[in-house]
Amino acid sequence: MKRLGIFGTSGMAREAGDIAYEMGYTPIYIARDQTELDTWHFHAEAILEADVLRYRDIPFIIGIGENLIRQQLVQRYERQINFFNLIHPSATFGREQRSLIEKLQGIIVCAGVRFTNNIKVGNFCIFNQNVTIAHDVIVEDFVHIAPGSIISGNVHIGLRSWIGAGTVINQGENNRKLHIGTDTIIGSGTVVVKPCEANAVYAGVPAKRIK
Repeated sequence: MKRLGIFGTSGMAREAGDIAYEMGYTPIYIARDQTELDTWHFHAEAILEADVLRYRDIPFIIGIGENLIRQQLVQRYERQINFFNLIHPSATFGREQRSLIEKLQGIIVCAGVRFTNNIKVGNFCIFNQNVTIAHDVIVEDFVHIAPGSIISGNVHIGLRSWIGAGTVINQGENNRKLHIGTDTIIGSGTVVVKPCEANAVYAGVPAKRIK
């Protein structure tokens, strides 16, 4: 089997590894330091980040859920290694949507994800299990959408935003998208019916700013 480097040793990295296996790749996990490597007990190969460039002939993905850490790793290695997309075979796509996503870098699309059509996605995003992204949505770079979230049509999700598990974001108006600001966190189970400001935390039904 072909090999694929996965930054991280946590649950997100191992879930990315499951997708890699489904796509015909053998994952090599990448620990940040020796302490992290010493705690690795999963039945798969793991190496130190310090040794990454010795494997530069294989593709890589970042299996780390924290958006800022993913961005920092990209800035560190983007000119030295090749970043790959992981797309689970069970994910489904509207017309021409998959080909658009395959042109990106560092995307993780987990099992059961559904994209409809006319969706613009940035690089290095994570779409976790059973996420639905409806029509005319924009997702900027380094966004993480957690399991079971539903993003209705005509929504714009800003850079590095985190959308918690089971979140519902209602549809934007016909001529104006519902915006989620840059670096905003939407708590699990939140129902968003109005735009959310940048650098804020929202939770509740309906969503209210709590930080």
